[in-house]
Amino acid sequence: MSNLIGIIGAMDIEVDGLISLAVDKSDEVVSGIRFVKGKIANKDVVIAKCGIGKVFAAICAQTMLLRYNPSIIINSGVAGTLTKDLSVMDVAIADKVVQHDMDTSALGDPRGMISGINIIYMEADERIKNTLKSACISLDCNGKIGTIASGDKFIAETAQKEEIKTTFGAIACEMEGASIGHVCYVNKIPFGIIRTISDGEGAEMDYTTFSQEAATQSIKIVEKFIQIYE
Repeated sequence: MSNLIGIIGAMDIEVDGLISLAVDKSDEVVSGIRFVKGKIANKDVVIAKCGIGKVFAAICAQTMLLRYNPSIIINSGVAGTLTKDLSVMDVAIADKVVQHDMDTSALGDPRGMISGINIIYMEADERIKNTLKSACISLDCNGKIGTIASGDKFIAETAQKEEIKTTFGAIACEMEGASIGHVCYVNKIPFGIIRTISDGEGAEMDYTTFSQEAATQSIKIVEKFIQIYE
């Protein structure tokens, strides 16, 4: 196993800042995804924009693992809040992830259970989670650790948010993290998820207004994580 840190974001705004920080860069396109390898804080990293949604995220994570053999994977970006404890520009750090749109309950399964591995929640690595929290604290960000839920839908309606929160105990929702967690779980690779809240009660309007700023904050937290992670 290498000491390479893999970093995945869904959009340009979630990865471009990290790519600009990297030195000694090289890049290649595999499976339609650009992977940039280099160094940040004198540590080896590989950074990729996966695209939006769970399938793109899974393709990217599995390709990164097979091609670059990272020791850990971090998923960074933005999310919507599911709790009054997190407002716009606050930070959600996953202790576990769940796919809120995975549903074979008609067959008697609990909501969210992934057939084949027969689990609902996939746990983020303890050391990565705690280091992300430390990075957040060092940058004076208000962070909360909890479940992050993923699904192939932008969740804007209050009723939908409440349903995901009630069913899964989630504090934030987005569209990639649990898919990346699924790939890492199957491959036995430690992972962490960090998301700055871009949309609160305002949903679509908040996202349009704050997504760039929120993504930039997540990048700063990941940069600090790279500096202090051992």
